[in-house]
Amino acid sequence: MGHKLKITGWVAAGAVAGVLTTVSLQTVARGSLAPLPLEELQQLAAVFGMIKSDYVEPVDESKLISDAISGMVSGLDPHSQYFDKKSFKEFREGTSGRFVGVGIEITQEDGLVKVVSPIEGSPAFRAGLKPNDLITKIDDTAVRGLTLNEAVKRMRGDANTKVRLTIFRKDENRTFPVTITREEIRTQSVRGKVVEPGYAWIRLSQFQERTVDDFVKKVDEIYKAEPNLKGLVLDLRNDPGGLLDAAVAVSAAFLPENSTVVTTDGQLAESKAVYKAAPEFYQRRGGSDPLRSLPAALKSVPLVVLVNEGSASASEIVAGALQDHKRATVMGSQTFGKGSVQTVRPLGPDTGLKITTARYYTPSGTSIQARGIVPNVMIDDTAEGSPFAVLRMREADLDKHLSSGQGPEKKDPELDKLREEARKQLEAEALNPGSTNKTPEYGSGKDFPLQQALAQLKGQPVLVSKTQVERKEEKKEN
Repeated sequence: MGHKLKITGWVAAGAVAGVLTTVSLQTVARGSLAPLPLEELQQLAAVFGMIKSDYVEPVDESKLISDAISGMVSGLDPHSQYFDKKSFKEFREGTSGRFVGVGIEITQEDGLVKVVSPIEGSPAFRAGLKPNDLITKIDDTAVRGLTLNEAVKRMRGDANTKVRLTIFRKDENRTFPVTITREEIRTQSVRGKVVEPGYAWIRLSQFQERTVDDFVKKVDEIYKAEPNLKGLVLDLRNDPGGLLDAAVAVSAAFLPENSTVVTTDGQLAESKAVYKAAPEFYQRRGGSDPLRSLPAALKSVPLVVLVNEGSASASEIVAGALQDHKRATVMGSQTFGKGSVQTVRPLGPDTGLKITTARYYTPSGTSIQARGIVPNVMIDDTAEGSPFAVLRMREADLDKHLSSGQGPEKKDPELDKLREEARKQLEAEALNPGSTNKTPEYGSGKDFPLQQALAQLKGQPVLVSKTQVERKEEKKEN
């Protein structure tokens, strides 16, 4: 049933992770349409005609129609979307994990773009860019004042074109220009290492076409380096989601064969599906089982899954499946709550429609929509707590968000008060940057949640959050 669907999807850019993430299924359109509301369509045609004839200046007809479709779709929920030619191209790039650019993972710091890591083998890697380098200018444009998305767009472009980056390297206290030739980049969604004898860490930053193959390679590397693995941390923090088949495969790597991973339910018959931990539910057409080479020990190694408010969609499927089957201890913060399925239907050769067609449910039948996965053990970002976690955007904060479909929504009267307090504290710290505690790099020795996960695996005391509480689904404002 569900495994007969062709699976596709999209992972959002890091700057908007969680807000635009999706787990997507490609299906055929309905064979018949409901009767059209002729009176309303006549009004639409009348408005179109008035704009064409009466507006102060000529308006492009195709733009009017495109905007009308976009408005109709965006009024449904935060994840339904009309793709014009440009956005459909970006959608496909996100699904494949390929794009044309310089090849760096970035974040924002003090209004500048900070290099988290150059992608190995990329033009930026070959040009000698290093972690913690700050990009101050892109060609002749100052970075300060640009959003992260704007900076990304300026660094991307056509293959074999050049971009000049001005770099400030703090540890050398010098500024210098670097000219880099853009080329196709394959993003790396899997990282991992043996963090100490007997214990390893694997991080999934997205679920893309190459994620499962890269995950298998990384697991094999870890077991070659540490054959007697005593515990593993699967890190899904700030993983915005992506391909459903990849989420099912990663879950299947740890679960008994044929265990239920996730179910979906919607109006269409194709939306009512059960996905299990079996090759037919995740292997690509014509391919073999990508998990076939995994060591058998992976099915039973003690496992902790790390999540936070940025863990959404496909990452919530994995965390929910492993939690429901009691295969892993989920630690961290309550997840984003993106529990809906989007179907992508082409409207032509270069346009398409992404529309919400189902909710998805964990193996126990629980909807994650607008609620998220509640960890078994709540852990803060740092030993000092997570004072600004309440400010992070979640599904329940999005306008027109879909309800869970499992009972009435509840409004937390304390949430607005907590947010206002956190905003004031953040503003105060912003006036004194030297006192700001920045979150350490994931996987480093100073990564507090990772250290608590390792303590959990070793049976040692864990510093549990004293402030985090489960956040209920909030009442929507109509």
